[in-house]
Amino acid sequence: MQALQLFGDRDLRLGEVDPPAAPGPGEVQIRVRAVGLNFIDVWGFRGMAFAKRKLPLTVGAEASGEIVCVGEGVTDLGEGDRVVMYGAQTCGRCKACREGRDNLCEDVSGVMGFHIDGFARQLVTMQARLVVKVPDGVSFTDAACAPIAFGTVQHMLFDNAKLEPGESILVHAGGSGIGTAAIKMAKAIGCTVFTTVGDDTKGEMAKALGADHVINYRDERFEGEVRRLTKRKGVDVVFEHVGPDTWNGSLLCLKRGGRLVTCGSTSGVSTTMNLMQLFQQQYRITGSFGCSMANIRQSLAKMAEGITPVVDTVLPLGDFSQGLERLESRKVFGKILVTID
Repeated sequence: MQALQLFGDRDLRLGEVDPPAAPGPGEVQIRVRAVGLNFIDVWGFRGMAFAKRKLPLTVGAEASGEIVCVGEGVTDLGEGDRVVMYGAQTCGRCKACREGRDNLCEDVSGVMGFHIDGFARQLVTMQARLVVKVPDGVSFTDAACAPIAFGTVQHMLFDNAKLEPGESILVHAGGSGIGTAAIKMAKAIGCTVFTTVGDDTKGEMAKALGADHVINYRDERFEGEVRRLTKRKGVDVVFEHVGPDTWNGSLLCLKRGGRLVTCGSTSGVSTTMNLMQLFQQQYRITGSFGCSMANIRQSLAKMAEGITPVVDTVLPLGDFSQGLERLESRKVFGKILVTID
């Protein structure tokens, strides 16, 4: 079968590999239909794996597909079911897993497409417990955005930031895959959305998604604009994933007792901050990584209700590296996906 493998830094090759073994007890075999690209793919492409991995490595951390056969004992999934897959290989036994906090698994064996072979291949065999059915009416390309992009935003906004209807929120990088999802999810519950973008074209597109206030960070300081627009009051929540370039400005955008939730640091790994400001303003800062299986189900339900991903580009599997380069260039608005025949 065909698979896209990473042989070294920025060295992706599409080739033939052996198909996976037939599913064993408790497993299913899936024909992969669509793969979503994320910054975790860019990090892997650059060689920033942060952990040991064996090359060549099949890439792709987020995907959808359809079941072609099931192993012994699998009763809730069947041939032809459309599904998405949870890419973190959790143990299923620890306290966090038993409580449904899958992304806090104490014995995770790796993230598919990053540490171990991923989804950019025609067939994959998975544990059935890590597979979620896709509701009717949700396309393979939309569904492929659920396990990381939509699931991450669902977890950030509602599990961690506890975003409430009618609150105000600053969404950084409103043209990114998770930024566009955050705008749509926040507007769906009646929040006032501020967002940052890098050019006026993206600004118009963010407004079309429902953003109430769009700030081009290349033309003006976003923290000054947020404070001006809120009459120096600040916002309830900041949705942060840029890192050092925006961190301290993000804190200045918060009202007293405001909540900042962060899932990424694309502009660097470290920064400094004013600790007196932190405790005097009583900020609540939460780190967020990935999502739970429940968040994926919630995300798919939202898609079925009409809160769908913004898709920038759909490419064939052989152009995966082109998609990564587009994502890396930040010229994207929404998600980049690849489809597999």
